[in-house]
Amino acid sequence: MDLRPNSDEARDIAYHFHSYTNPRLHEQNGPLIMDRGEGVHVFDTHGNKYIEGMSGLWSVAVGFNEQRLIDAATRQMSKLPYYHNFAHRSHGPAIDLAEKLVSIAPVPMSKVFFTNSGSEANDTILKMVWYRSNALGKPEKKKVISRIRGYHGVTIASASMTGLPYNHKSFDLPLPGILHTTCPHYWREGRDGESEEQFATRCAEDLDAMIQAEGPDTIAAFIAEPVMGAGGVVVPPKTYWEKIQAVLGKYDILLIADEVICGFGRTGKMFGCETYNIKPDIMTMSKQITSSYFPFSAFMMTEEVYAPIADEAGRIGVLGHGYTGGAHPVGAAVALENLKIIEERDLVANAAERGAELQAGLAKFVDHPLVGEARGVGLIAALEIVAPEGRAEEFAPGKMGAGMGAHFLKNGLISRNMTDAMAFCPPMIIKAPQIREILSAVEKSLEGFAAELAA
Repeated sequence: MDLRPNSDEARDIAYHFHSYTNPRLHEQNGPLIMDRGEGVHVFDTHGNKYIEGMSGLWSVAVGFNEQRLIDAATRQMSKLPYYHNFAHRSHGPAIDLAEKLVSIAPVPMSKVFFTNSGSEANDTILKMVWYRSNALGKPEKKKVISRIRGYHGVTIASASMTGLPYNHKSFDLPLPGILHTTCPHYWREGRDGESEEQFATRCAEDLDAMIQAEGPDTIAAFIAEPVMGAGGVVVPPKTYWEKIQAVLGKYDILLIADEVICGFGRTGKMFGCETYNIKPDIMTMSKQITSSYFPFSAFMMTEEVYAPIADEAGRIGVLGHGYTGGAHPVGAAVALENLKIIEERDLVANAAERGAELQAGLAKFVDHPLVGEARGVGLIAALEIVAPEGRAEEFAPGKMGAGMGAHFLKNGLISRNMTDAMAFCPPMIIKAPQIREILSAVEKSLEGFAAELAA
């Protein structure tokens, strides 16, 4: 690490306050600085090559140097570099993208609202849900239920819906009226002798009991990812979504599907809702919508959700909400081209096929003494790393994951440890040899880490 006063590393430490980083540790260790990307690989400023096993942050579907997206952004910059959608204004890319998203939705949707990040989208959704309840003359119907370990963003409202401790501690979160029910992680939360289906039934019963305890007339919505991402790649147990939706239907509670990670092919279908036969009232989208070449997000809503909101805004005289960068023409143009690439190259099918290879390869590591579970669907997966037998008390939560992550880097693989779960979410353009490259790096890393721990 070059920490001379004028080096990039030293200047990063001096001036750059990082997201999701231990600031004091960063002051000691400095950054890993990336310089360029090529396909599924990225290169640091020292010329080291890594396979980007996380697609950046679950998001670069088409790889790191897709010229068509660069060209789409350049064309739009040259034609109309910015405009907004306030006060009846619009522009072609926003109209085209809204129509496209509604056309590919897994259930009939009515309208699309554009925002700039997944956090912003979910934050806005909470406001819209409250607004709608007021419009319906149900001012008491405001509470939202999320799940323990669910991830929905980091703004005040979206972080409240997130169910992870480090998003709440010292932030004075969650807000009142945001509740968290059982995490559907069968490997960790299932009881001895309990089948997946029985565990799914218990999850649904827990949700039902929470609704009854709070009062069904006070619950407006339930928000959840089809597959949990940042909470550790938690794949729902068999029959889970069928049973959860039955509970919501019984009490007239809206279902918000957070497709920020799952959407646009990650699970082997265009949307995670299709993979699990989920019928949402609202859907959040970001990340892969532009392959993160441009900050952009959106949510879709059914007519049943939209109509009361529109009526209330009509009564008041205006919808008092919007973002300067919402529906940004460059972002919309990049999103449209990105979706064309996903469809033309059949990347959703590729995610299913390459994903099956990834899942099968990772499953072979479950007999390794440092692996507790392999899980995933499509091109999203995780390996749960566990301490050597009899030594669990030596390792605080996250220490095994951090150690494994360091070995991954040594072997040219970028992952992300979510506590002790190592995540995999490679670009959807990945080919079979590159899946083997990931699996080879995992194998080398497991052996190297095991040897280190035994020394």
